[in-house]
Amino acid sequence: MGSRGIMIVAACVLASGLTGFAVAERQGRQGTPSGWILPDAAEEKQSPLTVDEQVLAAGRAVFKEKCAKCHGPGGLGDGPDADPDARPDMDLTNPRRADRNPDGVVFYKVWNGRRRPKMPAFSEELTEQQVWTVVAYVQTLRRK
Repeated sequence: MGSRGIMIVAACVLASGLTGFAVAERQGRQGTPSGWILPDAAEEKQSPLTVDEQVLAAGRAVFKEKCAKCHGPGGLGDGPDADPDARPDMDLTNPRRADRNPDGVVFYKVWNGRRRPKMPAFSEELTEQQVWTVVAYVQTLRRK
């Protein structure tokens, strides 16, 4: 990319209000067909929580309040607000998803969301710890 291209990118970043961490968050896999915003190190990011019954109960409560309306109470993608065209992507019980979605990837998917199929970003509604509890809970939904 030439200097003109760099200047255009810089202008777009400034115009969008993205700075520091937000810019780094949007680099990496942005622009992939899936639409997720994942930093390059997402797959290596580890939960700071020790998963126990208390963490899973907290994650289940947050999931029920924030996620079940789309993903359904059992994570099958059958909630009342589910996108019928995106149901295979919304089914969190598929064991193959576990291989493609380690904890850090799930964290950033919940944290950043995506436009299509629609997944709201929860970075302004939930704390990082709350998201990590949801990650722990969602990982228990994978069928073995």
